[in-house]
Amino acid sequence: MKKSKWGILFISPYIIVYLLFTALPIVISLYKSLFVNYWKGLVEVGPFFCGLENYVTLLTDKSIYTYLGNTAIMWILGFVPQLVLSVTLAAWFSDHRLGLRGIQFFKTVIYFPNLIIAASIASLFFSFFADCGPVNALLMELGIIDEPFQFFSNTWSTRALVAFMNCTMWFGNTTLLLLAGMLGIDKSLKEAAEVDGASTWQVFTRITLPLIRPILLYVIITSLIGGIQMFDVPQILTKGTGDPNRSTMTVLMYMNKHMFSKNYGVSGALSFILFMVTAVLSIIVFSLNSKTEEGRGVR
Repeated sequence: MKKSKWGILFISPYIIVYLLFTALPIVISLYKSLFVNYWKGLVEVGPFFCGLENYVTLLTDKSIYTYLGNTAIMWILGFVPQLVLSVTLAAWFSDHRLGLRGIQFFKTVIYFPNLIIAASIASLFFSFFADCGPVNALLMELGIIDEPFQFFSNTWSTRALVAFMNCTMWFGNTTLLLLAGMLGIDKSLKEAAEVDGASTWQVFTRITLPLIRPILLYVIITSLIGGIQMFDVPQILTKGTGDPNRSTMTVLMYMNKHMFSKNYGVSGALSFILFMVTAVLSIIVFSLNSKTEEGRGVR
């Protein structure tokens, strides 16, 4: 009984913070999404109860599905290279046979972009890839192009830049998480497999990847949540317009616009929809992982 009391005492700060800054805002957003409420000058209009009208407005708006597609495309473009690069680097750093030197230095270097705020990175890339920026100047000097390429006027180049920036900011964090998992694997398992004639690829696919599955699942879930909440990089890079042709407008950017519109109840409805989408996608990923483990006979 005493042990359970101490456990409750130590976990209570987390529970309090979670209730105040996560659970309570979700409940408030859900409540406000059921009302029409806005400011007209200095006069507050409402709130007027409207039921599910804000949800109907959102779900019948075709643009919301376009912005969901934009978000998904830029997340996939950034996450897939990030995961491949992180797994590769983690495998190299954890392989004692390679005898790599300066691993601590490289771990610090690759994690450094994660410490820089997205606004700084977005501003830096905006300057680099501007029409008169150093990238265009270099390409013209090398004779690759005859005139400046307008990176921010092309749909896919703008999306690629957003994805590349997200990959640059987060691959270091992902690498360190995977590296921690790989270093926790018992070396005797790999050595036994090598003695039995297993190749490096077989050791990696049959031993390393299955044993770091929980960390991979964590990386996928957290990256998925971060992708749905993608905001700062495209917001700064396109100055909030989502151009060209709103091809980089994310769902959170769209929600941000509604926060300053005449009816910010729609913003509350959209935030709750995003919460439900995130929860459903997370459950799907967990379910797929559980079915895969059951198929492999893992308990």
